[in-house]
Amino acid sequence: MEELILDVDSLETGYGEVQILWGVSLRAEKSKLTTIIGSNGSGKTTLLKAITGVLPVWNGRVIFKGEDITDIPAYKRAERGLVMVPEGRMVFPEMSVYENLEMGAYTKRARSKLKESMDFVFSLFPRLKERIDQKAGTMSGGEQQMLAIGRGLMACPELLILDEPSLGLAPKLVLEVFEIIEKLRSEGVTMLLVEQNVHLSLAITDYAYVMAEGRIVMEGSGKDLIKSDEIRKAYLGI
Repeated sequence: MEELILDVDSLETGYGEVQILWGVSLRAEKSKLTTIIGSNGSGKTTLLKAITGVLPVWNGRVIFKGEDITDIPAYKRAERGLVMVPEGRMVFPEMSVYENLEMGAYTKRARSKLKESMDFVFSLFPRLKERIDQKAGTMSGGEQQMLAIGRGLMACPELLILDEPSLGLAPKLVLEVFEIIEKLRSEGVTMLLVEQNVHLSLAITDYAYVMAEGRIVMEGSGKDLIKSDEIRKAYLGI
């Protein structure tokens, strides 16, 4: 049996008195790519906020590597290896590539592996090594996304959460980002991907969940879901 890294059980939360998530359950296994798809307003971002500790959980549990982390703060989750690459890249524009990557290794656990992690990131992204002294704000959107993912890897994640990594990128760069994700998967990096590009994400994922109106409405392997008439009509326009 595969090792379970993340187990979200019957999660409910929202904002103020408005409930957004209704009994959401999902799992992410070690060295696998797990994907959440769904249209805007389906609750994907709220779910990530609850998993990472930014938003308090009303009901249900978040289990990470066998430990109940439902009530522990976000920074302690990050220290345990629950790391998110946020939507919109959010690099530090006035800092160099090296300085941005160094910022990723801020936990004690990651700091001790800084050189090893840096070498790994540069092996994945040779372009970042070429631009090591360049200010992040002067880079292209695709390069900034590489940097954001690289910074996440510097934190030595047990689970790397990618929130809409292809958002706002030109089609060619979108393909590049998905090639990067596929490469990370082949390297054994455990990932939870939230993505609106349904076709590309289902094509490379191990297992996927479909969200609608704050609930999981379908789940299955990427191959099975991409063949589903419901998915093809709703998301692929087929």
